[in-house]
Amino acid sequence: MTVERGLSGHTILAYRRDLTRFVDFLDDRGVKHPDALTEATVQAFLGFLTGLNLVQSSVARASAAIRTFLKFLFAEKKLRKDPADLVDTPKPAHRIPKVLARTQIDLLLKTPGPDQRLALRDRAILELFYACGLRVSELCDLKYGDIEPNVGVIRCIGKGRKERVVPIGGPALAAIDDYRKRLRPELDHGQQVLNLFLTARGRPMDRVNTWRMIKKYALQCGLNPGKISPHTLRHSFASHLLEGGADLRVVQELLGHANVATTQIYTHIDRKRLKKIHRAFHPRP
Repeated sequence: MTVERGLSGHTILAYRRDLTRFVDFLDDRGVKHPDALTEATVQAFLGFLTGLNLVQSSVARASAAIRTFLKFLFAEKKLRKDPADLVDTPKPAHRIPKVLARTQIDLLLKTPGPDQRLALRDRAILELFYACGLRVSELCDLKYGDIEPNVGVIRCIGKGRKERVVPIGGPALAAIDDYRKRLRPELDHGQQVLNLFLTARGRPMDRVNTWRMIKKYALQCGLNPGKISPHTLRHSFASHLLEGGADLRVVQELLGHANVATTQIYTHIDRKRLKKIHRAFHPRP
């Protein structure tokens, strides 16, 4: 999964946890060899996970991990047949993503002030999240040379190590240029770190640092920090594009979704807004 499919380290760790739990479940039931596995055994494990009150998405991910592992064992001739073939795959619940209003986005982007040492970096990060709809891992992995200001695009590596090019607007470009000229040399300490965004100690920004930074500014500007994350800005990016009339396929490309069905969840947000407007203004709601 690391070498051939290019999945991220976080995905690999999650799958490892799921498979470790699966193996422990089999040990408790005396299943010592892959050929002793049956469809009923796999189904029993999924039922066991449901009994732990895990959210539906966690059960679906564990199912995907097990099915992938069993297919691998079957391909390697460690199994005579694939016992996961007849097992129903639980579908993760499609929850409507949380989205900020445009006024809330404007408020959040203006919050990093001149009295804060890292304000230039933080404003550049917030602007970039909203301008390009990046995942937090994509933003943290950005290198100094991935920004092409003359062309107005950035290059990022998404899931499965797939590269995509995303247009970037003027405000985000200006914020990044300001950060690169006025603050980044100070943070780099002459180490010539490749990553674009650095911590106060000159290390590459990671997911936790980015998450904490966004929560801090959400709290400062009066938004609920418990409902705002890097992904909230990604959701807002997609939703606001569709509200403005962008084509669904274009938004799919910008987000780096492999399947347009993943992008379609944002159309539900737009429909919800349309229904609200209809109820408010139609003479006979």
